Amino acid sequence: MANNPQVLIAGAGPVGLTMANELVRRGIGVRIVDKAPARTDKSKALVLWSRTLELLDDAGYVKGFLSAGMQAHGATISTGREIVANVSLDSIDSRYPYALMIPQSETERVLDEHLVARGVTVERPVELTKFTDTGSGIEATLKKASGETETVSADWLIGCDGAHSSVRHGLGFAFEGSTLQSDWALADGFIAGLEPKDRLHIFWHRDGILAFFPIVGDRWRVIGDLGAAEGESHRADPTLEEIQALLSHRSGRDLVMTNPYWLACFRINERKVKDYRKGRVFLAGDAAHIHSPAGGQGMNTGMQDAFNLAWKLSLVIQGSARPALLDSYSPERSAVGDRVLRNAGRLTEAAIARNPIVQGVRNTIVRFATSFPLIQHKIADQLSEMDIGYPDSPLTFTDGIGGSGPSPGERWPHPLPEGPQGARFTAIGPAAAVAALARNFPGLVVAKPNPEITLRLIRPDGYVCFADAHADRALAEKYLAGIAG
Repeated sequence: MANNPQVLIAGAGPVGLTMANELVRRGIGVRIVDKAPARTDKSKALVLWSRTLELLDDAGYVKGFLSAGMQAHGATISTGREIVANVSLDSIDSRYPYALMIPQSETERVLDEHLVARGVTVERPVELTKFTDTGSGIEATLKKASGETETVSADWLIGCDGAHSSVRHGLGFAFEGSTLQSDWALADGFIAGLEPKDRLHIFWHRDGILAFFPIVGDRWRVIGDLGAAEGESHRADPTLEEIQALLSHRSGRDLVMTNPYWLACFRINERKVKDYRKGRVFLAGDAAHIHSPAGGQGMNTGMQDAFNLAWKLSLVIQGSARPALLDSYSPERSAVGDRVLRNAGRLTEAAIARNPIVQGVRNTIVRFATSFPLIQHKIADQLSEMDIGYPDSPLTFTDGIGGSGPSPGERWPHPLPEGPQGARFTAIGPAAAVAALARNFPGLVVAKPNPEITLRLIRPDGYVCFADAHADRALAEKYLAGIAG
């Protein structure tokens, strides 16, 4: 391992591990450090959504996650006395039309093992204590458990070090937002008899929400809100007896939890930085944005931050793209972060409504809306992050005549080329046109001839960035010339 890598990554949770894997598979030298002595043993973030699974598939290592998780195909919302809604995920427009329920401990294991197989090991416990952006590189200080320090020179630094990010603090970025003044209880344990097991079960009781998330077999995650917060810190972690009382009261069923892995109380933070980059330093995941767990999109959004940044940084480091390509990272991902923060907040607000009149209106609206397949489909695509796109990105070329199929800024629904070729833009369309583009931009473009498809350029993260129905090669070359190094 090089002491002075091209990229130094602080934080080895799911986001940092994804970032490292994506850079290493593109031939970039990295070091990744984490101040924790070991990977988490808690379930924490519990779902991989369809869009994340597609990106892992295109990267070539989705199978390990699929074998470690279980598919969930929908959610049932009830009051305990009557069904409010049955939401299906089967209509998701994806190769993976479901939620993959997988504990974060397993997500980290799969990512960690894949990284080790590529020759990179997370350095633990090693903490990034300070850094300086010199303009031409990064000078960082790493502190080991023994107290010994090391000075590292790197070309770039990426902070994937969570809500209390040292990198964010070092940049002086404000983490704007608030802490919701309500307490929540969490339990991870075994519950027999809760069926079906491939669905989320959500109870909108008059006294608060109680939600069950399947993990594997009879193991479930349970979350319930406990009402208005009292004092500055959250309540003490609940006992199993307190969780059992919550289950009995709010579910209206004879459900018993045994052998809990994890019991905790927490409060929800909704915070975000304005910018995800300053100079040679980037932020990703919880270091840049934290929000309500409603919708289960936090980890997925962070991992997709990594997929977005890794291909851009790799092309710049390799000299195939201009450094200006990196300017698109913050506006693209900050817009997504704003959207996820807003949607998760709305879901939480609806779930914790206490006023009986508001609860009745909420239930009526949700019951009516989810009776329409089109709305169910829209809900599923939003939850699974399949509807994320970059229509307003500086990388999205809108001057061509798009023709049929996905427009610039929208997701490309088909798998991308495997291996090193997938690290470049994919030119799809008439053979002569795409061959010429690959020939003229060999480090940037791979050709995939298809005479039945409008000439398109697909980004390495699977979004259309250029389309022209007239197969106007000159327009495509103009677009690529603005990116090429």
